[in-house]
Amino acid sequence: MNEKLFSKNWFNDLDAKLRSAGLDSDDKSFDEIKEILSTRKVLSPDEFASAVAYVILAGGFSQKTAKKIHRIIMDILPTNPTPQDLLQIFNNKNKINAIVKIWDNRNTFCNEYYKINELSEKLAYLETLPHIGKITANHLARNLGENLVKYDIWIQRLGVLYSGNPDLYKKIDNAKLNPEIKQVCDDMFDHLIQETGLPRGYIDVVLFKACQNNLIDVKQGA
Repeated sequence: MNEKLFSKNWFNDLDAKLRSAGLDSDDKSFDEIKEILSTRKVLSPDEFASAVAYVILAGGFSQKTAKKIHRIIMDILPTNPTPQDLLQIFNNKNKINAIVKIWDNRNTFCNEYYKINELSEKLAYLETLPHIGKITANHLARNLGENLVKYDIWIQRLGVLYSGNPDLYKKIDNAKLNPEIKQVCDDMFDHLIQETGLPRGYIDVVLFKACQNNLIDVKQGA
């Protein structure tokens, strides 16, 4: 492991650069994410549906695009639009149908989620929601206030960089998380938690945004 790259100063510098560039957000601002992870606020059904819709939209799109589309769709959903109305805003039938189903059943989905206490069971439940898979379930759970990471492709690459074992790059798979890759990612997060004192989920979002915006070269470091 390159100690300089995974130090408290290194992480704080990434955080500061993202904030100064106005890139300090996912579906919420960095400060809001930190607060949610600290307080574990219980969301209303409307807020729950909005969080699910954002994660569905975010896959394959920049944050700026996802947030713009998300805002428009969430503004129009309470007016009972037709699927065709929504397709004019965002022309992806599968995602639109999933978002409509989430909205129409938001009370049930939200209530069932908050009945569950065990994190593993919460993740398993989220995976049953329309258009939510293993990686997006982790993303969604974090946005709902669970202090975890989503092991996306950027985080997997960073974990391998942290491990100092380049042979692991060939085991990275964004569709199915390899146990060895998960372990090096977890080791990286444990180290950064010790360095910074910050929640795991907050560290995750900062690292993801830093990689996404080319502040880190995942094979060479920052």
